[in-house]
Amino acid sequence: MSITKKATVLVAGLGLVTLSACGSSDSGGDSPQSGSKTVTLVSHNSWAVSKGVLAAFEKQSGYKVKVLEDGDAGQAVNKAILTKDNPQGDVFFGVDNTLLSRALDNGLFQSYEPEGSDMILPEYRVDQDKHRVTPVDTGDICVNYDKAYFSEHKLTPPSSFDDLIKPAYKNLLVTENASTSSPGLGFLLGTAAKYGDGGWEDYWKKLKANGVKVVDGWEQAYNEEFSGSAGGKKAKADRPLVVSYASSPPAEVIYADPKPTSAPTGVAAGTCFRQVEYAGLLSNAENTEGGKALLDFLLTKTFQDDMPLNMFVYPVREAAQVPPEFVKYGPQAKNPETMDPAKIADNRDDWVKSWTSLVLK
Repeated sequence: MSITKKATVLVAGLGLVTLSACGSSDSGGDSPQSGSKTVTLVSHNSWAVSKGVLAAFEKQSGYKVKVLEDGDAGQAVNKAILTKDNPQGDVFFGVDNTLLSRALDNGLFQSYEPEGSDMILPEYRVDQDKHRVTPVDTGDICVNYDKAYFSEHKLTPPSSFDDLIKPAYKNLLVTENASTSSPGLGFLLGTAAKYGDGGWEDYWKKLKANGVKVVDGWEQAYNEEFSGSAGGKKAKADRPLVVSYASSPPAEVIYADPKPTSAPTGVAAGTCFRQVEYAGLLSNAENTEGGKALLDFLLTKTFQDDMPLNMFVYPVREAAQVPPEFVKYGPQAKNPETMDPAKIADNRDDWVKSWTSLVLK
């Protein structure tokens, strides 16, 4: 979900309590980097886990978990790279497939293969020779739409990338900055996968001409600009299309009061890009043993079963439970756009520079 989702994904936007608030209680005098009693997780601001699940891990392992949240995934990764020689913590969670090569090329992680790695679904495994990162979750970055808007305007919601550049959808879409936001970058990569090296720039020229709005990050896009979200309604937002996640509609149902009988938002299935999020043991981590224990925990069935309804992403462990709300309101895309990590590594920075020149200037 990341699938940043993602991301990431709806916890902050719906006002839920995250781990940094409910799970990072006073460590009894130990510094966060003491290496004995506290293990520190650095993450983007959509990390969350159930109190009971976290408490059970802390009791079993003997480590108190401290969480440092560092904004959007793109911002968090960049800061982690800048501080890698004197890291803020022991484990980093939230680098996804769009930024993975940047983290690996900059030596952000040291090698560790967690217990339970053999249970990861094969399609999500990477870096198998060095084991510097561990897949934790997956999700689809997709355009979401406000059902009420399209019903009131008697307009069919878009279903594909091609639809978004049609005059009927002029000035309706808000997306995130591809240079600062993980879902924004994922959406850019989705268009590059769809239209190829020679076509994605022309597509974005048309999208810009059709009035796409760009904001810094997901929380602003979804909770301040998108008319279909709970936050957007409060903010009187006026954009009925937003780049978010396929798992966003279930959150709008689960945390609504009263609960609607159907999701107020939908997903344009032909606009999805598959995201995978990873965690890794930071190079120069103070508490390597605590970091290893925490990485083991992220692959347990207990955590993987708990994760979907906290971070609104899909598990990567075989036989992990998927909530029925996901199946009904936010199923994974059947044919999402994907891209080989090597191609992302070779082209990402140049594509982002070209995108910035095309769209922001």
